[in-house]
Amino acid sequence: MYENTFPNRRFQHTLSFLLKHIPTEESILDLGVPNPFSKIMAEQGYSIENTKGEDLDVDFATVRKSRAKVVTAFEIFEHLLAPFNVLREIKADHLVASVPLRLWFSSAYRSKTDPWDRHYHEFEDWQFNWLLDKAGWEVIATEKFTNPIKKVGLRPLLRSFTPRYYLVLAKRKT
Repeated sequence: MYENTFPNRRFQHTLSFLLKHIPTEESILDLGVPNPFSKIMAEQGYSIENTKGEDLDVDFATVRKSRAKVVTAFEIFEHLLAPFNVLREIKADHLVASVPLRLWFSSAYRSKTDPWDRHYHEFEDWQFNWLLDKAGWEVIATEKFTNPIKKVGLRPLLRSFTPRYYLVLAKRKT
């Protein structure tokens, strides 16, 4: 399907998880601007709408207006100062989200050139589950996976067997 390189390897895991849990007939609000993975979801038959690049820490208009049955958020919540707020505003029945896991051998990601491309949070699985629970979501399924990189060194070696990403399917609590 997609070659086994970054980010395609991550896309393979994410797509497999999504297809396993969400029928392609479901409408999806994908948090974040249109991106390569939202294109992949559309190619699979999902009806996709994206947010417009607004600051999801303070602007919930698109999320509130959406009639989508599913919200996806792939590597979005780590960029927000307060992901709890947007999680509470989601009206959809289901949420499929992924976040980077905190790695003990590496500090949080921070771009030196792009002020948006940095991580305020890198979660442990229990922390993300707790956040979802507090925001009104019940975790149904999870999956962790690694993200090996083709570099030489101790950290690249550790990345080959240490899970880097955490995928979650959650449903709105009633």
